[in-house]
Amino acid sequence: MKTKRFTEEQIIGVLKEAEAGAKSKDLCRRHGISDATIYNWKAKYAGITVSEARRLKELEHENARLKRLLADAELDKAALKDLAKSAPAGAVIAAFRRAVDEGPPNPRS
Repeated sequence: MKTKRFTEEQIIGVLKEAEAGAKSKDLCRRHGISDATIYNWKAKYAGITVSEARRLKELEHENARLKRLLADAELDKAALKDLAKSAPAGAVIAAFRRAVDEGPPNPRS
């Protein structure tokens, strides 16, 4: 994954300069960015403070984690459905009970 060159504080500082009336071409030259970058930053960070930008980043990370958890749960559900279609009912119930009794895998063992 590409690393970011600018922190949220720096991005908001550049945007405040733009709001203060600095020309975008001058900002681009001074900070080594393109007009498209400023446009994207304005779309994402316009009108927010540094603390709000940090909170936005935290929420994005949490959202990604929750999406991964949901995807894992959906895979488990699909596997159980496949098992239910292919095995007799008693075997499915026994497999489910074993899975519940074992609980989630322990990463420390």
